[in-house]
Amino acid sequence: MRFATRANGTTDGELMLVSQDGARCLPMGARWPNLLHAITDWNALLADAKTLSATLDAGGGDSVSRDTLLAPLPRTWQWLDGSAFANHGILMQKAFDLPTLETYPPLMYQGMSHRFLAPYEDVALPTEADCIDFEGEFGIITDDVPMGCSAEDALAHIRLILLINDWSLRAVAPREMKTGFGWIQAKPACSAAPIAVTPDELGDSWRNGRVCLPLRVEVNGAWFGNPSGDAMEYGFHDLIAHAARTRPLCAGTIIGSGTVSNPDYRQVGSTCISERRAIEMIEQGHPVTPFLSFGDHVRMRAGEDDSIFGEIDQRVAAHIATHP
Repeated sequence: MRFATRANGTTDGELMLVSQDGARCLPMGARWPNLLHAITDWNALLADAKTLSATLDAGGGDSVSRDTLLAPLPRTWQWLDGSAFANHGILMQKAFDLPTLETYPPLMYQGMSHRFLAPYEDVALPTEADCIDFEGEFGIITDDVPMGCSAEDALAHIRLILLINDWSLRAVAPREMKTGFGWIQAKPACSAAPIAVTPDELGDSWRNGRVCLPLRVEVNGAWFGNPSGDAMEYGFHDLIAHAARTRPLCAGTIIGSGTVSNPDYRQVGSTCISERRAIEMIEQGHPVTPFLSFGDHVRMRAGEDDSIFGEIDQRVAAHIATHP
């Protein structure tokens, strides 16, 4: 099943079932007004969605309007971001001469969850001096996960898979990391592609708790990278088990993979500017690629030609302060 959220004037939007080609959709109806509500009763939701899917399969439904689509979960209870691609950490440590970090258990932080940006809206940020960067990631949405859930049992709690851009402000992050208290200013709201899919929709591209698809990034129309998600050191089931070791996870928890990164980065590129700059420092002695400026466009999608998740296509803009 493929789900999206359509703007309807409410904070959480309207839950829609999307056709296999991504062109048509149907509202899930009054029983399932939004995904944040629906994720709490998953099996019942799927039963109703299967009934509606027959209408979509027969060519019914509304045309999907790009401008009305929000993030699948415009807000949720919890956003946990991992760092599950070992190559990314290795490159950053080498470039900046950092001490080797223990990677078990998996690295993870808790970030802002009360807003996820729509896939096509401008990303408003305060200043270019903060060194604006993107991070292409895959993510999953869980149902209720009990405390102490094992990695073996965690796969059954993955209900939906999505594509995320974890925006980052690189000039701010080092200051906050030194405090040991985690990120606040360095991590503004993430963006999400419009369609969240059940794991079976990925077919053979969902293996061992990993999205085995390339994540293609373009900046101002130019290719930036397309590394594959199958290189995760830890699968999403491992990340769930780590997060649930001392607490349950509520339905609607989103967990991110961290920056998708591959060892053959010379061929496949990167999914964030910071990694490319690290590679330049290692190979040339200094970074060359600039961080983003206002007006720059960032586009992300999964797969070579078509994205099962739709795409993220956004412009970076200057935040204009408003006062009452």
